[in-house]
Amino acid sequence: MRLLHVTPHLPPDQAANALLPAHLGEWAAARGDSVHYLAQPSRSGESPSRPDVTWIPRTEQTFFHRTFRVGSIRAAWTLRVEAMPLIRSADLVHVHSNGILAEVCAAFAAQLRKPTVLTLYGTEIWHYRRKRWRPDLFTRAYRSATAVTFYSQGLLDRARELGLERPAMHVIYPPVAASFRRHDAEAQRRERATLGITARHLLVNVKRLHPLAGQRFLIEAMPAVLREFPDTQLVICGTGALGSDLQSVARSAGVERHVTFAGLVDNAVVARYCAAADLFVLPSLLEALPTVAVEALASGTPVVSSDNPGGVELHGVFGEDVGVVPREDPAALAAAITARLRSTARASAATAAIIEQRFRAEAVARQYWDVYDDVLRSPRT
Repeated sequence: MRLLHVTPHLPPDQAANALLPAHLGEWAAARGDSVHYLAQPSRSGESPSRPDVTWIPRTEQTFFHRTFRVGSIRAAWTLRVEAMPLIRSADLVHVHSNGILAEVCAAFAAQLRKPTVLTLYGTEIWHYRRKRWRPDLFTRAYRSATAVTFYSQGLLDRARELGLERPAMHVIYPPVAASFRRHDAEAQRRERATLGITARHLLVNVKRLHPLAGQRFLIEAMPAVLREFPDTQLVICGTGALGSDLQSVARSAGVERHVTFAGLVDNAVVARYCAAADLFVLPSLLEALPTVAVEALASGTPVVSSDNPGGVELHGVFGEDVGVVPREDPAALAAAITARLRSTARASAATAAIIEQRFRAEAVARQYWDVYDDVLRSPRT
C-alpha cells in the first residue's frame, strides 16, 4: 500500500500529532508499505532533510495575513503544486489534525476520490466553531473523510454534541512506548538513584509550561503537601512561556527548594522520572487523552488528575489508579496527593493488563490497520 500522511508536525516536535504520524509511518514501513509525509517544518527550525518528507513552509501570521488570508491563499497554491501528485499516487491519505495543510489536502483528496482517514487530537473539537462568514474547510474535511479517528471517547462524544455525527467514527487511544515499563518498588528506587533523587517522596509532572497545563495549581498545592510530607520533591518536565512565572509562584509559595524545573528532557529520561515517581500529577484544565499520564501508569506509577475530560476518561478506564479532583483547586489537589503518599502502592496488575491490551504499539497499530482496511473497501462517491 502507498500511504501518505499529512501532518502539521513531525519529530523533533513532541506534539501528539507529530509522534503518532511518525509511529504509524514506522509501523507501516515495517510491514512493507510505502510511506511518504507532507508536513510543515518545526518552529524551532529543526527539520532534517528526508527523502520520505515533503516540507511545506508555514504561512505568515501577521495581522495583514490573518485579515486578508494572503498566507492561506499562497499556501493553498503551493500545496496544489506539491501535494496533488503525492495524493494522486497514494492508495490512502491519512490527514492529522486541522489547519491549512490538513484541510486543503483533505479537499484535494476528496476531489481525487481518495480513501481518507482524519485523526483528531483535541483542540480541533474542543475549540470547534462552525464558520459562517467564510469557507469552513475543517467541517468540509471532517465530512468528506472516509473515516475519522479520535484520540479519546470524550472527544468523540463532544463531536456528537456539536452535531458532527457521521458514519465511521472510531476511538483509538495513543500508543505507549516500550521504554515505559512497569517498575516495582525496588526498580523504582534504582531509577531514583540513577536520577540523583534523594527526597523520600517524588511527584512528577510532564507538560508544556502553558496556562492550560495548570502547573500553577500544583505548585500552590505544595505547601500543604510539605506540611505532612516535608521530604517531597516535585519535578516538572517541559518548557514554555510560563517558565519564569511558575518559578516566581514557587518562590512566593516558599517551596522553590522543593520544585525542580527540569526543562525539555529526552523521552528516555521522562520514562525514568515516571518510573521513579510516587505519583504523577496532571492538573491540566483541558486534555483529550493525556498520553503522559498513561505512560506513568505503564511505569507502575499512580496518577492524580484534575477533572479535565481526559483525566475523567482515564479514571473510567483505570479505576482507582487515577484519582480525580476539581480543576483549579490547589487544596483539593493537595488533599489527593497527601492521601496517595500515605500509601506505597504502585499501579495495579489490572492497570498493567489494560496497558498491554489497549495502549501498546502492537495493539494501536492493529486498530489503525483495521480502519485502513475498512476505508480501502468503502465505495467512494
